[in-house]
Amino acid sequence: MNSHPSSHPQNPAWTALTEHHHKLCHVHLRELFAEEPLRGEEMVIDAIGLTLDYSKNRMYRETVALLVQLAESCHLRARIEAMFRGDRINTTENRSVLHIALRAPRTASIVVDGVDVVPQVHAVLDKMTAFCNRVRRGEWKGYTGNRIRNIVNIGIGGSDLGPVMAYEALKHYSDRSLVFRFVSNIDGTDFVEATRDLDPSETLVIVSSKTFTTQETMTNALSAREWLLSGLGGDSEAVAKHFVAVSTNAEKVSQFGIDTANMFGFWDWVGGRYSMDSAIGLSTMLAIGPEAFLEMLGGFHAMDEHFRTTPFDRNLPAMLGLISVWNCNFLGAHTLAILPYDQYLKRFPAYLQQLTMESNGKQVTLDGQRVSHSTGPIYWGEPGTNGQHSFYQLIHQGTRLIPCDFIAFLESLHPIGDHHDKLFANVLAQSEALAFGKTTEQVIAEGTPQELVPHRVFEGNRPSNTILAQKLTPDILGKLVALYEHAVYTQGVIWNINCFDQWGVELGKALAQRIVPELTASSEAPLQHDSSTNALIRRYRDARS
Repeated sequence: MNSHPSSHPQNPAWTALTEHHHKLCHVHLRELFAEEPLRGEEMVIDAIGLTLDYSKNRMYRETVALLVQLAESCHLRARIEAMFRGDRINTTENRSVLHIALRAPRTASIVVDGVDVVPQVHAVLDKMTAFCNRVRRGEWKGYTGNRIRNIVNIGIGGSDLGPVMAYEALKHYSDRSLVFRFVSNIDGTDFVEATRDLDPSETLVIVSSKTFTTQETMTNALSAREWLLSGLGGDSEAVAKHFVAVSTNAEKVSQFGIDTANMFGFWDWVGGRYSMDSAIGLSTMLAIGPEAFLEMLGGFHAMDEHFRTTPFDRNLPAMLGLISVWNCNFLGAHTLAILPYDQYLKRFPAYLQQLTMESNGKQVTLDGQRVSHSTGPIYWGEPGTNGQHSFYQLIHQGTRLIPCDFIAFLESLHPIGDHHDKLFANVLAQSEALAFGKTTEQVIAEGTPQELVPHRVFEGNRPSNTILAQKLTPDILGKLVALYEHAVYTQGVIWNINCFDQWGVELGKALAQRIVPELTASSEAPLQHDSSTNALIRRYRDARS
């Protein structure tokens, strides 16, 4: 697993890191801080309103230099420029990858196939702004003349996780006179519970599907259409007053009954998991307003420019990505815990699960060769301090190495009592405890009975990053999302994989399409799956009948 993650197995930078790891593998963070008493001040990047303290990782400054050499040997700078230029870096789908264009200012120019896409982006943003202002001001009326008070976003994957995460993260800034619900799961429970207490005459449904054919989204959209019409007397003309689409398929949108004037488009060069700042973010703009949405885009763009122009040793996303490569490929860590100490970011770990694991969960290189190294660590997590009373036990005293990203804010959006002091104290305490632990000698010195000593020893030497900002704003959320987007790309370049396709989701979808009619067929209808799947289908048929 320690061979070079590119088409050049003998990459000297990878070899140097392997040898360097042999020297470092038995060194404890206690020793590192003793040898380098200023590392807590020096192994820090402060830029564009974010602070990354990576000093509690098991690495020397020499490690950082070697990781930068690795990035340079894998041509990371050229690969960044290729993405920003609009080159077709998504090679298996022959597409450009230009989520960076979604937040480019009007004055920018990004040309794809001879067309400047920036004016197109801003045309959609302007259309979104006009629409959102009409709804938020009460000017958009439903079929019965009532104003819209409820927004239901129907999507799945990137068309759901981004909007849900952004709504929760920026709820402090949202219009509380509007109710927002999000439906994604094909399980009927999701739709029923989301709409149970809503009045159809006051409800606007956003259907987000690029092709307008996604099974889960269109199943829920058709149920929403039926629910709405049954509540409004059955006149199909009502659909156009209560549905809008985020899609590129005008024909199917029109067939559904949605006025294509209320269709908001996006482009093939936007991947679903990179789309929350496109028209997919329509629900976000409705919640927080166009001005705050544009502030969020400004945060994205600031991180884009930082990533594109800053030397790697002072580059927030590049360093975050390189540290992950170090922990994954050299220290043998298979997961990364995302631990935001802010309740508004409760969906951020789930959002990053898709962003990171759909991007880098790959087993072949860009040229189709089997990788000889680990890729795509498992991202997971919960907000603090809840997680401390749940899974932190495993992180502190378990047998697995689990690096952590702590995300915290110096200022609370709700400064009541001493809540924030205690919250922030816990962030610092957890990262300190993970790094330094508690030795046998310390436990004995506390007067612990001998038989309990082994149970109370904390090994420490567990790596973590701490990411700080002043407070959670739309600008900072944009920067945090773009931070991880570009960290993911950094990892992908080092591993020489395609971060921007997701063929792994196709097989299950294709099989499901085949199985659906088999479930409703007669019990005599022949089945040609394996014996387990055949038997389970028969059980379902029996229960259904």
